[in-house]
Amino acid sequence: MKTGFVMPQHDHAPLACRNLTKTYHSTDPATEVLRGVDLTVGRGEFLAVMGSSGSGKSTLLYNMSGMDRPTSGTVHLEGRELTTLKDAELSRVRLTRMGFIFQQAYFLNNLNLQDNILLPALKAAPGDSEAVVSRVDSLMDRFGIDHVRRHGVTQVSGGQLQRASICRALATEPAVLFADEPTGALNSSMTTEVMDALTDAHSGGTTLVMVTHDPVCAARADRVVYLRDGRITDSRELGRWRADDGRREDELFAWLSGNGF
Repeated sequence: MKTGFVMPQHDHAPLACRNLTKTYHSTDPATEVLRGVDLTVGRGEFLAVMGSSGSGKSTLLYNMSGMDRPTSGTVHLEGRELTTLKDAELSRVRLTRMGFIFQQAYFLNNLNLQDNILLPALKAAPGDSEAVVSRVDSLMDRFGIDHVRRHGVTQVSGGQLQRASICRALATEPAVLFADEPTGALNSSMTTEVMDALTDAHSGGTTLVMVTHDPVCAARADRVVYLRDGRITDSRELGRWRADDGRREDELFAWLSGNGF
């Protein structure tokens, strides 16, 4: 770990973890994947998590989002400690206060695109169906997939599927949007399409935590943290992304190279 490195703190943070560890005891010897991670995500911040393969990036995202439980440490969402919640309570928090985007879209083939987006939002707010439908209509229009709302999931492009994933994730108005390699299965043009959509979501005030191996995608973030052997070893403040900032990617590449990426 770099000497003297201190993780920045953010006021009014919706998400924070302290001394987070994750050890898998099914292996011999046991595998330590996270080793005392402290991380705070500011309200409305776009944070990218980077590191080499096996550094613990996805494990960190899963443990911060409650998809997995840490071995030790705490995770707080909007001031509420997640690590003490029972499974049913944690599932409810994930449904109503978190949004998720993965490398694969995970849609139901027997539903059209619109119904796939509506389903979790209606489950989260069953007594408010009119507002949910209106919100989903607005999201599909905002992210340019309104014209394929009745299409099956096999009838649209990968970029359209990921934009639908963003709509589905935002439909419950989550406190934090988690994205795990959201462009990992896309070509360059679709990657730009999806990152434009994520940047748009962030510009609207969404707090976003994204794991990525792609520096071009990470350059869209306000801040990048670097994970090595289960520890955050460095952090880079980038500020708000601008399409005309030609130096941003070069500076991030240089910083990543200095960290051994």
